[in-house]
Amino acid sequence: MLMLLMSIVARAQNADALYDEGKKLYDQKKYELAFKKLLPAAQKGHKKAQYRVGRCYDKGHGVKEDNQKAYQWYLKGAQQGHAKSQYQLGRCYMKGKGCTQDAAKAKSWLLKAVKNPKGGDKVVEKIKEDIADGDKDAIAIKKIVGL
Repeated sequence: MLMLLMSIVARAQNADALYDEGKKLYDQKKYELAFKKLLPAAQKGHKKAQYRVGRCYDKGHGVKEDNQKAYQWYLKGAQQGHAKSQYQLGRCYMKGKGCTQDAAKAKSWLLKAVKNPKGGDKVVEKIKEDIADGDKDAIAIKKIVGL
């Protein structure tokens, strides 16, 4: 039992280290190198890495743009309670990007994102920034979530 617990802890630490390295590279816009670190962390269940892998596929950063793969990775992170993943998943449903358009699912995930106690405030901040930049989707999202 102790060996199993130690194995789980080691795997989590490894995923954290991979994510940290990948995020640093991503922030430096070294997307191909970042993706090589982020993907294994995401596959190990690291929710922030799952979000970043989704962004890579969503924007074509380091990989070929693929809306379905972006959606799948956002879903994995969102199901673990990651606010940014929930927000992006809501946007996917809103636009039918990588999935079937579904207004009810879009609203549900967007509300989860903005009300999320771990990161919802940053999602709201991002929506407000996007509105200030004239983003029409952000204006629609503001109405959907009642900001």
